[in-house]
Amino acid sequence: MTTVRTTTRLTQYAHGGGCACKIPPGELEEMVRGLVGVPSQDLLVGLDDGDDAAAVRIDGGIAVLATADFFTPVVDDAYDWGRIAAANAFSDIYAMGGRPILAVNLLGWPRDVLPRELAQEVLRGGLDVARIAGCPVAGGHSIDDPEPKYGMAVTGLADPNRLLRNDAAEAGLPISLTKPLGVGVLNNRHKTTGEVFPQAVESMVALNDTASVAALAAGVRAATDVTGFGLLGHLYKMARASGVSAVVDARAVPYLDGARESLRDGYVPGGSRRNLDWVRPHLEASVADEELVLLADAQTSGGLLIAGEVPGGTVIGEFVPRTDHALRVR
Repeated sequence: MTTVRTTTRLTQYAHGGGCACKIPPGELEEMVRGLVGVPSQDLLVGLDDGDDAAAVRIDGGIAVLATADFFTPVVDDAYDWGRIAAANAFSDIYAMGGRPILAVNLLGWPRDVLPRELAQEVLRGGLDVARIAGCPVAGGHSIDDPEPKYGMAVTGLADPNRLLRNDAAEAGLPISLTKPLGVGVLNNRHKTTGEVFPQAVESMVALNDTASVAALAAGVRAATDVTGFGLLGHLYKMARASGVSAVVDARAVPYLDGARESLRDGYVPGGSRRNLDWVRPHLEASVADEELVLLADAQTSGGLLIAGEVPGGTVIGEFVPRTDHALRVR
């Protein structure tokens, strides 16, 4: 297949970019509050605690995981956007301790505005990441859309007794992060200026499969991935669901090269500031607001946030017994 390279700036065809275009967490929780489906004793993980994927037990002692994730362009290169979106969708399965077994594409495309050859490049990028994940892609669904959007619905399998969950963190456990932060501010700079940040792309296309396997091998029970709600947002959800508090050592948190400079120069996604506003009532901090903005930075295809210590991860804090604040940053 011929590789298509283009100067088309895909990020200019969307109002947001990547997971930064998520509906703000507070608004989303209000929207889904009280929505309950058909009750089932086999539903292991549903809507209650905002986990990464749904999980249902089936015959044979297996848990089936289901998730869907899609977003507007986070980078201008169509192939890279496809890779990033696919890695992000697979991440929900890995964050639950599962392995993906089937994916289908979700594509929205402004067919009268952008050439279909670009859409093909997006799909090719997703397919290449799926090959790395060892997961077949079998069709999908597409619509004519004013904004380009792409992602996947992914099905996975897991051991129902070894699921990684939002509500299983315990006081005394370290908090580990498996990818550096900063893709939000770097992607915002890319969208604004056209500057390219290979380190951000490399981080976003990297699968969380190895981190997931390492977490299971270490006996970890609680994990999530860091995406649109930022480190602080996802950590708050985990602490709240588990009935503990989380203490973050801001000096220990790793960042991609250029992230702090992009923050300094004002390239902050609106989603990052909304994330900070959401957690602020539950936050006690002794660091500057600029540091908090980075900790709340809306990530796309970020790493795993793990209640435990794993090879390749960075310990950034610990879970402690519940206090007046679910989050403390020092």
